[in-house]
Amino acid sequence: MKILVCITHVPDTTSRIAFTDGDTKFDKNGVQFIIGPYDDYALARAVELKEQSGGSITVLNVGEAETEPTIRKALAIGADDAIRINAFPQDALFVSKQIAAVAKDGGYDLILMGRESIDFNGGQVHGMVGELLGIPSVSPVMTLDIEGSNAKISREIEGGKEYMELPLPFVAGCQEPIAEWKIPNMRGIMSARTKPLEVKDPTGDAPKTKVSKFELPPAKGEVKLVDPDNMDELVNLLKNEAKVI
Repeated sequence: MKILVCITHVPDTTSRIAFTDGDTKFDKNGVQFIIGPYDDYALARAVELKEQSGGSITVLNVGEAETEPTIRKALAIGADDAIRINAFPQDALFVSKQIAAVAKDGGYDLILMGRESIDFNGGQVHGMVGELLGIPSVSPVMTLDIEGSNAKISREIEGGKEYMELPLPFVAGCQEPIAEWKIPNMRGIMSARTKPLEVKDPTGDAPKTKVSKFELPPAKGEVKLVDPDNMDELVNLLKNEAKVI
């Protein structure tokens, strides 16, 4: 089975966020980048499926040269080879077209990725990739098992869970608890240095959007403590100051 795992190169969740050039560009100075946490779940499940049934795992990233350490980490975790599309991931449609172009030529049985990236949180790429390839797309996938040429999955829906069975190939946007994150061991780290990483030029499709401005959320205000016996003061603050009632 050939599995394609799409990963993002995103700031660590503890990073301090700032912008430059009139708030039009993200300031990368001092920021630690990681594999997107939801993509980590997808990669971990791919490794488990490979260990169970054999096959190969290719990781794919749409990004510039700075993303290669992140890609190498994915190789250390258990992917066999990697592809980097040499372009900035400007928007979801642009990224989806790059993924679909690779997938059309690769003959993959399964395409896994996170349910969303943690920088833009759009949650659109898996659906767009499925549409571009003419195959099903399911998200957020919480369990995934392969039986022959079919898959059994469960996903989160409004008010509960949905259990499905569908044929390969398809696109899955993954989330916990599909697998446990995997930490690369020394052997994996050493072998990742020599695993193939192919760099491809992007397709001719230009991004359809551009950033006008980034804006940080407002700073948190001071906390006011109200005596639990003074409900009238609490109601007054909520009504006249916070204006939430």
